[in-house]
Amino acid sequence: MHCFAFDIETVPDAALGRRLYDLEGLSDADVSEVMVTRRRQHAGHEFLPLLQHRVVAISVALRTRDQFRVWSLGGADSPEAELVGRFFDGLDRLSPDLVSWNGKGFDLPVLHYRAMLHGIQAPRYWETGDGDQGFRWNNYLNRYHWRHLDLMDVLSGFQAGARARLDEMAIMLGFPGKLGMHGGQVAECVAQGHLERVRNYCETDVLNTFLIYLRFEHMRGRLDSAGLAAEFEVVRAALRAEDKAHLDDFLEAWKPA
Repeated sequence: MHCFAFDIETVPDAALGRRLYDLEGLSDADVSEVMVTRRRQHAGHEFLPLLQHRVVAISVALRTRDQFRVWSLGGADSPEAELVGRFFDGLDRLSPDLVSWNGKGFDLPVLHYRAMLHGIQAPRYWETGDGDQGFRWNNYLNRYHWRHLDLMDVLSGFQAGARARLDEMAIMLGFPGKLGMHGGQVAECVAQGHLERVRNYCETDVLNTFLIYLRFEHMRGRLDSAGLAAEFEVVRAALRAEDKAHLDDFLEAWKPA
């Protein structure tokens, strides 16, 4: 098993909002409010178009043959370009199997836009077989290939009406789900300077995603029951070894289904 589960957190791109809506002179908070208000007026909800999101955290859970590790890329003060660059650099170096929850519908399109904004190259990610024949039949981009497994997409049978929320799916399976905050609080936390809290929250989301992935691997016969239990223990041991409060809270909330 060698996989790379990931999750991102975003806030409104105030710099873009200023240019789109001629809002020079307004603070980031005021520009963000205008962007959200306009979206509510035009679409009936506040979720901004993906092009208008700025990445503030990327967390990953990496399982290799020898170890399991969960962490957030860069540091709390790292600029967006560094975070996005580190993500695609990891793919270029390792070519791991990606695992996400709604990665095809949200995380990856946002990362595409931000990589282009910052001039970040990602040749391995965009490989479809011209340079590596092995990627012709299994690449990151094709919806029905397995090099990127979007669990929400696959478990719903690619049907929008059958999709589930990560939080609810995790809780159904006995995993912690959301702990302490939710996605709607990210922008406020960032504005208040609590980016480390956002990074911790993102790490617990990616842990939920990875644990659901393990259950999926068991369901499709790639792990037997003993193998699944062993993988769970690998994760538990790694989290205990980190000795971090938010990971200890995750362990405490992780109950059998």
